[in-house]
Amino acid sequence: MLNELLLSLAHWLDAMPWSTALHESLYLYAWVETTHVLTLMVFLGMLFIIDLRMLGLMFTEVPASTVAKRLDVPMLIGFAVMVTTGLILYFAIPVRTTQSLWFRIKVVLLIAAGINALLFRARMKAADGSWDRDPKPPKRLRIGAGLSLALWAGVVITGRTIAYDWFDCHKQLPYFLYWAAGCVDEMAAFE
Repeated sequence: MLNELLLSLAHWLDAMPWSTALHESLYLYAWVETTHVLTLMVFLGMLFIIDLRMLGLMFTEVPASTVAKRLDVPMLIGFAVMVTTGLILYFAIPVRTTQSLWFRIKVVLLIAAGINALLFRARMKAADGSWDRDPKPPKRLRIGAGLSLALWAGVVITGRTIAYDWFDCHKQLPYFLYWAAGCVDEMAAFE
């Protein structure tokens, strides 16, 4: 049911003239994709520095709160532009993207990274600053920082693999992969 709903939404978006125009544009699609990648680098650059500080591997002489405060604004700007351009890229090729196993894994990893970030920030704010100057933050924060690095690495890898058609619906795949990729028509052929 969810696969059918997502595919219906994708077909609706795909029928819009702007979607086709963006995808077939000589330059605009490339500019949006380039902006997406560049702001991803800005966002991840700031995030990795914060995470590496929270792991006690970098800038250990600088208070953790100082590192976070200085990098928060460019990190959040990068994140906002990255998400916006990502949505535009989805709008340009909605059907194929919706039926991409890699895109679906990426979305799950993005949600997990978001939940981790919310929990991580809550733990940072709940701390009374007793560990702020410590070269090595508490274990829970180190685990959150390590998890953040791993999740975002997964987002980047799966985002990059969306361009490849290893598990696209037009290929011969097991039923589970058709289901995981949202290949509604191919799943119906099994029944």
